[in-house]
Amino acid sequence: MWMEKNQTFGRDFILLGLLDPNHYGILFLTLIFIMFMVAIKGNTVLILLIHTDMRLHTPMYFFLSHLSLMDILNISNIIPRMISNFLYGRKSITFAGCGFQIFLYIVVMSAECLILAVMSYDRYVAICHPLRYPILMSHRISVILAAGCWLGATINSTIHTIYVLQLPFCGTRAIDHFFCEVPALLKLSCVDTSQYEGGVSVAAVFFLLIPFSSILASYGHILRTVLHIKSMEAQRKAFSTCSSHLVVVVIYYGSFAFTYMRPKSYHTPGQDKVLAISYTILTPMLNPLIYSLRNKDVLCALKKVLEKSHIHRNENSFKIRLNAHG
Repeated sequence: MWMEKNQTFGRDFILLGLLDPNHYGILFLTLIFIMFMVAIKGNTVLILLIHTDMRLHTPMYFFLSHLSLMDILNISNIIPRMISNFLYGRKSITFAGCGFQIFLYIVVMSAECLILAVMSYDRYVAICHPLRYPILMSHRISVILAAGCWLGATINSTIHTIYVLQLPFCGTRAIDHFFCEVPALLKLSCVDTSQYEGGVSVAAVFFLLIPFSSILASYGHILRTVLHIKSMEAQRKAFSTCSSHLVVVVIYYGSFAFTYMRPKSYHTPGQDKVLAISYTILTPMLNPLIYSLRNKDVLCALKKVLEKSHIHRNENSFKIRLNAHG
């Protein structure tokens, strides 16, 4: 056992990847790179808008900025290495690099599960208890909730990362995936991991089922309240605000739950890769688009910034022309 663990710490892993080195692989890689850039730029712009525009200094946008940060960390943790490995023909990843990828990935994914539940609670309080909203969702409480999401996710990730990296990996080190994900690594272990899989199911209850149940409960109360509103305009605004959040929840929780709530024997590399694409690439790209294009406050803040930038460019251009003629 000691020899096996010693080998575990001394050898690199091989990431078999997602793409084949052919024309279709290059086209797909180009699409992934475009999605990566859209996700990075979209989430960065959203964070900057929320930070700079006073109208967006509310709990909902405070949590949304955390969600955008999580998306940036998640996609940056996985996609650049995948693109680099494809372009340069490298498939190896060090033991430490694999461990860091697992740790950050689980932190971000766990924190997103919790922050989405917190955001649904924020909408529930805002719509169902508007008079108590300033008290129930004060800045102090918002900070505590966000910090709790990060702390709980970090503790969860630390436990899983330490356990998985201590497993003895015998024989091939080839991970049939495009990044180091726990289910793919469990397939390489030469010991029985059924007990650990039970622990994963327990963690899934805390980070998937309970948050998802709270989201359903929150939106159940919201729906009941909205249907009692006589104003059609108020109903439309409430549904518009909440529907964008529900779209993200369905995409994210569905694929994530299907990956981590199945036994190891039911996992296939093809399914795991397709599901991983949805919550590591698609969701980070869609989040800023959904929350900005369907939100008038964000669009107004973006329009304001673009107008200022346009005025500033015109002033600089005018000054340059004056200096040239002077």
